[in-house]
Amino acid sequence: MVSLERSKKKVQLWKKAIVHFLLCFVMGFFTGFAPTGKSSLFSTRNIAIPKIPQSNQTQPNILHHARLESQTFNKPLSDETTTTTITTVASEWSNLNDTRHSEEVLEEEEEEEGEERQEQEQDQDQDQDQEREEANGEFLNPRRLLIIVTPTSAKDQNRGILLRRLSNTLRLIPQPILWVVVEQQNEDSNVSEILRKTGIMYRHLVYKENFTNIHEEVDHQRNVALNHIEHHKLSGIVHFASLSNVYDLSFFDQLRAIEGFGTWPMALLSANKKEVIIEGPVCDSSEVMGWHLKKANNSTDERPPIRVSSVAFNSSILWDPERWGRTSSIQDTSQDSLKFVRKEVLEDETKLMGIPPDDCSKILLWNLPLST
Repeated sequence: MVSLERSKKKVQLWKKAIVHFLLCFVMGFFTGFAPTGKSSLFSTRNIAIPKIPQSNQTQPNILHHARLESQTFNKPLSDETTTTTITTVASEWSNLNDTRHSEEVLEEEEEEEGEERQEQEQDQDQDQDQEREEANGEFLNPRRLLIIVTPTSAKDQNRGILLRRLSNTLRLIPQPILWVVVEQQNEDSNVSEILRKTGIMYRHLVYKENFTNIHEEVDHQRNVALNHIEHHKLSGIVHFASLSNVYDLSFFDQLRAIEGFGTWPMALLSANKKEVIIEGPVCDSSEVMGWHLKKANNSTDERPPIRVSSVAFNSSILWDPERWGRTSSIQDTSQDSLKFVRKEVLEDETKLMGIPPDDCSKILLWNLPLST
């Protein structure tokens, strides 16, 4: 009997131990499946509580700090996520505003550049319109041909230098221009070569006659040029340009304004003498009132000699008799066309136009012969 009771007690002890073991096992098993997102009593998270210096603080303050730490510890993760989301949205909104501001600045700069381009295009269009108007004006009213007649002589040692100097001046004149150069026939002459290199439209005329008087030879050369103009009916303004002449370029613009005859004062310079002699007309505006005389005490009634370098005329007087009253326009080698021009100039001063028209006393032409 005693042994049976002992065996029953041992069996009950084993049953209790097994029950406790099963309970612990079940508790541990379900604890393992518990959610870890929230804090619980089973969490082993350590809380760092700042040390509070010892002072006369009361117990309620300590409890208050503990409650704050507990609230911070037990704060759900959703609050932190919401804060992060708000911060992200704010930063994206700020970036969007910055992008919009940059786009506005770029649009303003593009608008300013567009306005500047429009202004430049308008200026260019105005310049082009002005150029077209000037071109149309030149087309409707073309420049008149200038016929520059230059006699030369092989006896002049500086002829090549003076021809190149005058050609450099003529190249600066607006076209059209025709340079008629006359010389005595000579196989050794280099005038043709010089003229070809100038780039100016020219005509090179020669003659066979011999002269002992230099002034007679020069007048003959001028007549050769005038006969050529008359024969070919060249239409333009004729001017006799000596190799020793020095010009103001505005002088040639004034020549193109001549309708019939034009005249101007000319300054005669000397390389060896310290004096200047003025020859040509005395004007009131563009009206010729008289002539400069070399000697102030000249009391004769005769007309002063006219230097042809001080006169220009319309070439049509040589080949249009009906307009200018000449007896014939037929080519005549014995005809002295230069004498006719001088006669026309001296017969009626009202035919002459002083240039420049606003102030005929202004010097635009100088004659400076070089010593040989």
